Amino acid sequence: MKHSVKIASILTMILFFGCSSENNSGGNQPPKQYKYLALGDSYTIGQSVCETCRFPAQLKDSIQKYLNPNDSFLVKIIAQTGWKTYDLKAAIAAENLSNDYDLVTLLIGVNNQYQHKPFSIYEQEFPELVNTAIQKAKGDRKNVIVVSIPDYAFTPFGQGNIAISEEIFEYNEFARNYCQSNNVTFVHITDITRMGLQQPELVASDGLHPSTLAYSKFVERILPQARMKIAD
Repeated sequence: MKHSVKIASILTMILFFGCSSENNSGGNQPPKQYKYLALGDSYTIGQSVCETCRFPAQLKDSIQKYLNPNDSFLVKIIAQTGWKTYDLKAAIAAENLSNDYDLVTLLIGVNNQYQHKPFSIYEQEFPELVNTAIQKAKGDRKNVIVVSIPDYAFTPFGQGNIAISEEIFEYNEFARNYCQSNNVTFVHITDITRMGLQQPELVASDGLHPSTLAYSKFVERILPQARMKIAD
């Protein structure tokens, strides 16, 4: 009988301390603050869509679903419609940015192509921007995501112009190869935008830029990579 009482007491203590430990691990975690830096042009600032509709904002909302309720996820956007690689470089240099971002995305190059700038400029300045992104991402290339350039040929503005697609492909291939060679994550979203003429809902009201729906499809591809980087 005494033996049975002793076993029961031990089991009670195990259950009590086990539950206490479990409750402490979930309830007393200090809140974390995550920082996200989005670098780019009109495709990052979200030309012709609302502020909460552009892909960095949608990415933030998607990531927050996986965070603890008390955690915060701050977004800093450095992007403007019409920016080329050197415009983005100058804008970053003008900002007093810290080097402690948990996540940095980079999407740049379409205006180099659209404004017929020498491809050699992109060959020089895209790697410089990637290295800047790495610097801002705690010096860790694993915290950086490069997003491919959308193909605006497949919009009412582009009217299926094959020459545009070929040039966009050249830019994206350079970026993809550079990222692959330097162990930087590259997320391909261009094929989504190539459905723009078949699916008009993927194009914003201006007939040129991606719509809110298109950006949500971008986020579906970016999110798994972003979650892994935040978790690290």
